[in-house]
Amino acid sequence: MIQATGLTSSPRKELPPAVDDVSFEAHAGRVTALLGAPGAGKTTALRLMLELQRGRGITYFRGRPLHRIPHPAHEVGVLLGDVPGHPARTVRGHLRMLCAAAGVPVRRADEVLEAAGLVSLRDERLGTLSRGMDRRLGLACALLPDPHTLILDEPAKSLSTSENHRLHDMLRAYAAQGGTVLCTTADPKEAARIADHVVTLERGRLVADQPVADFSRTRLRPRVAVRSPHAARLSALLAQEARATRRSVEVVHEGGNRLCVYGGTCADIGEIAFRHGIVVHQLADEIGDMGPGAGAPGPDGTAPRAGVGARTAPPQADVAPPADDTEDDPDRHPAAPAGEAVPGSATEPRQAPDDVPARSRRAARTRDAGAGLPPPVAVRAAPRPLRPLRYEIRRATGVATGFLVGAAVLAVSALTAVLLARAGHTPQPRLLAAWPRELPLPPAALGAGLLGALAFGDEFRHPALAADRGTVPRRLGLLTAKLLVASVTALVLAVLTVGCDAELLYLVYGRELVEVPADWLPLSAGWLGLVTGCACAGVLAAGVFRSTTAGLAVVVAVPLLVVPLVHKAMDGSSVRSPAPLSSRLRDGLPLRWPFGGERQLDAVLRMVAQPVGGALTLSLAALLCAYLFTGLRSRVR
Repeated sequence: MIQATGLTSSPRKELPPAVDDVSFEAHAGRVTALLGAPGAGKTTALRLMLELQRGRGITYFRGRPLHRIPHPAHEVGVLLGDVPGHPARTVRGHLRMLCAAAGVPVRRADEVLEAAGLVSLRDERLGTLSRGMDRRLGLACALLPDPHTLILDEPAKSLSTSENHRLHDMLRAYAAQGGTVLCTTADPKEAARIADHVVTLERGRLVADQPVADFSRTRLRPRVAVRSPHAARLSALLAQEARATRRSVEVVHEGGNRLCVYGGTCADIGEIAFRHGIVVHQLADEIGDMGPGAGAPGPDGTAPRAGVGARTAPPQADVAPPADDTEDDPDRHPAAPAGEAVPGSATEPRQAPDDVPARSRRAARTRDAGAGLPPPVAVRAAPRPLRPLRYEIRRATGVATGFLVGAAVLAVSALTAVLLARAGHTPQPRLLAAWPRELPLPPAALGAGLLGALAFGDEFRHPALAADRGTVPRRLGLLTAKLLVASVTALVLAVLTVGCDAELLYLVYGRELVEVPADWLPLSAGWLGLVTGCACAGVLAAGVFRSTTAGLAVVVAVPLLVVPLVHKAMDGSSVRSPAPLSSRLRDGLPLRWPFGGERQLDAVLRMVAQPVGGALTLSLAALLCAYLFTGLRSRVR
């Protein structure tokens, strides 16, 4: 169950807070609707519950706040706004990537696609989906880890009537299986159709917290919808007839040719229209809203009645009572530690509803609807991020951005190498790396830094790994996977760059420019270290600043700002000692490397002793410390 206490958003400039001291509960086995007009504070309340927005108050999910749950995605499935994902990624690829992030089998993607009715769209790009398809995909993403709780922000928005019915059946079936469902809506009639409990907000404050039967009695009343080309004349006749018969009838003109008549019947209105020769295009019974605050308790603490002369509507037949929550599935509680009783779990029985016949009716109604839900996950993941390497590989290969960047780097490097060879006066190592002296970094290093920055920047712009929290969590396992994938990508890009440049130079100018130099080992180590360091710097900088642009800017700033400082420091130290820094570092070691390992050590030390190598080393160390510091600070908060 969900227990929200004292939710209050941070005050705005000379304006009251969007949410002010809101407290309510959403019980397991039931659908709870958070009702309010646009701007009432529904979305803000959800963001406060999910700790996506700063404010006061706390929310417990089965007895624990979200930041105390090891793997929040296994506890809470969330749909807020559009589906967070790269628009060029396919629907199936996006779900398979989330499977790796959540630690569930990859076949789970096909199961939720079938449950959401998106099998025919599995190869479509996220950017090409319509609004309704996007909402259905968001529901599939929320159901993917098989969470115990669903929090949905207007899930029926932009859906057709048939899709609405399908969504409502899925939510009811999910609640009937023991889950907790909390969804927002601005339509009172929709709240009465899908919910077992309705919480009403108005201007950020709680005005009503009612079972659906009380909500229907105090907030809704029947009316007759009339459409006629002579709406104004029919309105006057209805008012005249009500005065003559001394009946309380309210006629509301909703614009155009539509009337809403409260206190009348279809038969009476049809007879009046027939007697006066008025053409009627529509005549139907409806359930209408009584207006904002209608469900709020009165001064004496009792719920207000419907307007004078209006008939009280009984609970609708399609408004189902609370579901059967006396049985629970132990697989729906992955986040509960062993031996700990969690509120709403099988170890702590929930309070059963009082209406047992209604419970059986709900079970009968949802027996067939339950087939529309994906089956539960058979094997639960441990309470820690699983398969981060698989997730990172699918994230990087799921879109064409990395391949396009690599192809552009190879093309620019090859063209630059040919132009440098034609101009002359360029050393062979710089020629093979396509590194003019006028550029701070070669194209391969810049490309590797961009790919590294995209590893985190892409997720912050399109959060996918932690859709339940809105941002990418700072986990060392995920960081290690990103650094590993970025390093391997950079190594492949560095080797391909040198290979393509050498092949093109051989074809254009012959063998003279591609001969292997005598000191190829330290040159190769320095080249690979430079490109890999730029990639890792891009990953760490984008993770710290949460921006791809900032990550690439840090990579470019290393040779422009950090290298001159390091070079000046090394020049100062070399004045005091004629020996180079690599020799001093090697001679200062207490042990000697066997089997000729001193040559490899000398190559590494020479690479670190170079200005660019030293600057990258210092930058990586500083970025890693900043990353760890920001992660620890967010945990403390």
